This record gives sequence, C-alpha cells and structure tokens, in this order.
Amino acid sequence: MRLIFSFILTLSISMAIAQENTSIHQFKVETLAGESFDFSSLEGKKVMVVNTASKCGLTPQYEKLQALYEKYQDQDFVIVGFPANNFMRQEPGSNEEIASFCQKNYGVSFPMMAKISVKGDDMHPIYQFLTQQTQNGVEDSKVKWNFQKYLLNEKGELVKVISPRTSPMDEEIVNWIEGE
Repeated sequence: MRLIFSFILTLSISMAIAQENTSIHQFKVETLAGESFDFSSLEGKKVMVVNTASKCGLTPQYEKLQALYEKYQDQDFVIVGFPANNFMRQEPGSNEEIASFCQKNYGVSFPMMAKISVKGDDMHPIYQFLTQQTQNGVEDSKVKWNFQKYLLNEKGELVKVISPRTSPMDEEIVNWIEGE
C-alpha cells in the first residue's frame, strides 16, 4: 500500500511540475534596454511573441503590430518582440540600434527584448519552449522566417503558431484576441 501511495504521490508531483513548465511564465529575459523582463508579469494576458528584423521584406509588419498593440493593450493583450539575425542577416544591429530603429520608424511601444537566436544550436530557451512539443505541450514547429507569431493564452500556454506572412491584423488573430 505504501508503494502505491508513493507512486501516486511521485506521479502527481511530476505532473504538476510538467504542467508548470508548459507555460511561458517560467521565463525571464532581457529587454533591448538591458533590463530584466519576467514573463510571469504577463499572467492573465493573451500574448503574441514575434521574432523581428529591421531589414526584411516583412519589416513593415511593425506598423500593424503597433496598431494591434495600441488597440488591444487595455484588454489584457500584449505583444513581445524578439529581434533575431537568423534569416539572411536581416537584423544586424545592436540592441541600441534596433531600439532606435523601432521607435524612429514605427513608434514601437510594445515590449522589445534583446536580440536572440530563434533557431539552430544557439536557439534561445524561450524559442526552444515555443517550438518543441516536449516543452510547450502542444506542438512542434520551426521558425520559418522573420515575423512568425506565437499566440499564448492567459495561462502562458501555447495556443497557435501563425505564419510570418500573415498580417498581425488578420481576422484569425483579431478574433482570438477578442475571444470569438
């Protein structure tokens, strides 16, 4: 009987730990300004994580990302941008240069994190979480290009992966934010 109890207790603890690790809220990262950003501060909000680049054909998406953020930021929605130089070196700038570019050209006010790698051997742990089913509990994916979007619910759980070419103002995204 003790053996069965011990097994059930161990299994319950393991399941609780596994469930806790399927949330983006476990991560802390650095902003473009070098400050700490704790994803646990986003509990209760829907989150779009997007990898960005300043010299990409899709860079004008910053404008629509900013418009989306402005429209829904007061409705428990946030966008978190991660500059990455993984695709044809389209994000060559320093964190300071990226921050200046985003502000000057698009008035970006949503949280922008320090430049990271979103694929390959040096993939940042947050993108390992977003792209590996063993970590996110939902699906495996690959970051196909700049401006791929990951939608996470209020619990920090991955809900959907959106193509880089899909507009941030796409009906599917807007409906998800609005809860339809």
